Amino acid sequence: MKENLGLYHSSFEHDACGIGAVVSIKGEKSNKVINDALDILENLKHRGGTGADENTGDGAGILMQIPHSFFKKVCKKENIVLPESGQYAVGVLFLPIEEDKRKLALDIINKVLIYKGYKTLLLRDVPVDYSNLGKAALGSMPKIIQIILNKPEDIKENKEFERDLYILRRNIEKAFNDEEKLNNCTTYIASLSSKTIVYKGMLLSTQVRTFYNDLLDKDFKSAIALVHSRYSTNTFPSWERAHPNRLMVHNGEINTLRGNVNKIYSREGSIKSEVFKDRLQEVLPIINKEGSDSATFDNVLEFLYMGGRDIARSILMLIPEPWEKSKNIDEDKKAFYKYNSTIMEPWDGPASIVFTDGDKVGAVLDRNGLRPSRYYVTDDGYLYLSSETGAVYIDEERVVRKERLEPGKILLVDTVKGELIEDSELKKQYSLEHPYK
Repeated sequence: MKENLGLYHSSFEHDACGIGAVVSIKGEKSNKVINDALDILENLKHRGGTGADENTGDGAGILMQIPHSFFKKVCKKENIVLPESGQYAVGVLFLPIEEDKRKLALDIINKVLIYKGYKTLLLRDVPVDYSNLGKAALGSMPKIIQIILNKPEDIKENKEFERDLYILRRNIEKAFNDEEKLNNCTTYIASLSSKTIVYKGMLLSTQVRTFYNDLLDKDFKSAIALVHSRYSTNTFPSWERAHPNRLMVHNGEINTLRGNVNKIYSREGSIKSEVFKDRLQEVLPIINKEGSDSATFDNVLEFLYMGGRDIARSILMLIPEPWEKSKNIDEDKKAFYKYNSTIMEPWDGPASIVFTDGDKVGAVLDRNGLRPSRYYVTDDGYLYLSSETGAVYIDEERVVRKERLEPGKILLVDTVKGELIEDSELKKQYSLEHPYK
């Protein structure tokens, strides 16, 4: 994290970016989803910041489902039998470029993996083409490595596996914080999941496709893709701060961040969880103090989701619609929001957020509607969403629906059920789930 010097202070950092998503509503995985999302990303170049040298960007990346057929091919070349989809996890590690520091980092990670009962199936250098990177991006570039892990035999359900991977990642992060011998051995885990994977960096939006060679492979397939082009208005870019985060991408800023973070800190001493049980202390503290406003939001969203709540339910806790003085709101829904307000205060600010757990994809706009989000639904079952129109070419004859996301409203696609769920339907479902009145 940048040291606070002179007139600079990290608490004043904000950003305004470009976001996009492509989703097969029926959950059909294809290379088309990846390519369409990268087209959106490249067309959002004007929404991303550029350094003093024109080939250094503020950050860009893509979040998608793990491309099983691709990793099956990769493992086959190494004579490794890859388990079925969902039965293994892929982690993306940003490690030190220096060999001695990288070895130390991998030793620390391996100790935690062994202690937690995980076996490494493959450690893979991610092939990259850095020939077009600017001086600043190249000078700070980490060694990017993927690690494929087995699913422990005592874990049965996919959500339990995801939760265990979350706890595992927090243990690894804490191990680096506790290690005295590290000497700037900076390590960052961009993603660690059995469902999703992140490719990102301190790149221009036009560099992502060519920087990561994997993205050019035809076996790279997903039903979900989220993209982000970062514009750090007065923020210092870094490889770690590039989006996507682990569950979401974000355009805008959280204006109430300091109060939100302090509230989270104040609760940590009294938190109890029927899901985490005696493992709760392994994931605390919830927030990474060196993260940006969106990374902090992602930390809290992840904690709520891994703590047993549905991801859309968690989003509605964090970004509610304006319910207190509304005269038209349904009483059950109002009771739902009032109940939530006793647990979590709203994270307010001009923000548009797209989120996913690997099965569901959603988007939500802040209650003032100060960040744009527009979406199209096509007759062949695709949803295209972006922070502005014209980000991807779509034949008008394919379009069956064209709308903008409204203030305080949420949009959700469940790719497992093959459904697009409307704001009113989703909120009615949650508000009647318990007797909130």
